Amino acid sequence: MDEHEKLTRRESLVAAGGLVAAALLPGAAEAAGSGPAAVSSGAVACVLSPELTQGPYYVPNEKLRRNITEGKPGVPLELRLTVVDVSTCKPIKGAAVDIWHADAGGAYSGAIAGKPGTNFLRGVQRSDANGLVLFRSIYPGWYPGRAVHVHVLVHVGGNVVHTGQFFFSDSLTDAVYRRAPYSARPGRDTRNAADAIYRNGGSRSLLKPKASGSVYVAALALAVHRT
Repeated sequence: MDEHEKLTRRESLVAAGGLVAAALLPGAAEAAGSGPAAVSSGAVACVLSPELTQGPYYVPNEKLRRNITEGKPGVPLELRLTVVDVSTCKPIKGAAVDIWHADAGGAYSGAIAGKPGTNFLRGVQRSDANGLVLFRSIYPGWYPGRAVHVHVLVHVGGNVVHTGQFFFSDSLTDAVYRRAPYSARPGRDTRNAADAIYRNGGSRSLLKPKASGSVYVAALALAVHRT
C-alpha cells in the first residue's frame, strides 16, 4: 500500500462514516494477533472501506456455525474477523457476522439460487468477548461476470451496520485455481479490474490470506458504529 493511502488510527476514526476495515500488515498476524490488540499495537493499518452491494443470493436466518463447508471440495480457507466499535476500537461482543459465497463450481446454495434444501457455504457467527468470529470454508469459485468474492453482513443490536464484499488478489486466485477442483473449470472471465463492484471500492476490501500448511488464513478487523 502506498504510504499516502494509509490512514492513521485517529484519522480513520474521524473520517469513518460507515465501516473501517483493518487489514493485517505482512507478518503482523503472527506477531500481534488480530483485532483490537493488533489495532492498538500499530500492526494494523485502518482504511475506510466502502459499503458494497448485498447481491441477489442473501438468505436470512442462517445457521449459527463455524464450519460452513458441508463437505464441499476446495482449498481450505479460514476467516478471522474481529468486530470493533469505530469510536473506541474496543471489541463488540455479540455482533452477528453473516457470510456466504459460491462453491468451487461457481454455484450458490439455497432456493434463491435454484437449489432448495441446501445451505452450503453460508453461516453466521456471533462475536466473542474479543469481538472475534471464525469461519472455516473453502476458497470461493468464480461465476461469469464477477471477480472472486465473499459476501458479508454485520448486525449489531438487530441492525445491519455493514454490507460488504471481500475480494482476493488475482495472483492468489490464479495460484489457487491451478489446483483441483478449480482446475477442472478454466476460463475465469472477470478479473478484479473488470468487476464493476470491485471498481467501486473493492480494492479496500481485499483479503490477504497467508498459507498455514494446507489452509489459507485471512484476518480482518471490522470497525463499525453500533447503531
